[in-house]
Amino acid sequence: MNFVQPIRDQEVLQDIKDYLEGTNYRNFIMFLIGIYTGFRISDILRLRIRDVSGSHISIREKKTGKQKRILIAPELKEKLQPHIEGKPVNEYLIKSREGINRPITREMAYKIIRDIGDEFGLSELGCHTLRKTFGYIFYNKTTDKDIAMLQNYFNHATPRYTLRYIGLEQDSMDMALKRHRA
Repeated sequence: MNFVQPIRDQEVLQDIKDYLEGTNYRNFIMFLIGIYTGFRISDILRLRIRDVSGSHISIREKKTGKQKRILIAPELKEKLQPHIEGKPVNEYLIKSREGINRPITREMAYKIIRDIGDEFGLSELGCHTLRKTFGYIFYNKTTDKDIAMLQNYFNHATPRYTLRYIGLEQDSMDMALKRHRA
């Protein structure tokens, strides 16, 4: 299994959002939910219209069985509105074109994310990229770099694992090597 990376560059992230919004709104919504909630792809694909209609998204995580409740960010709420408007509450949010009311598969989500990587010249993308991108942004935007809160949110055992997961351990190693070679 390849180790995937977060999308670190805010400009590239915005370019991806613009591209997806203009080409495939369903994929755009999947991408936004991933980077704004940090949910695993297995949880994103299980979301239905009713799950995103209020101010929060409440889920029971498939992997851990733990309950999670997250505030829907204003940009996400705004972009969700045209996608969910007029749809039945039991309809899957990331709906497949095959079958009556089924979500896309994890394999299809992976293909979508890999296609995004190909389009933008990013090679280390996969389903966890969205979750890692959320963590990377969250950590860097909190004024006190609150790794403990992020560790708790991700249900990780140690802060070090969380730092490695969101790519900050790699960033630190890269910076140290650059200083060493200078």
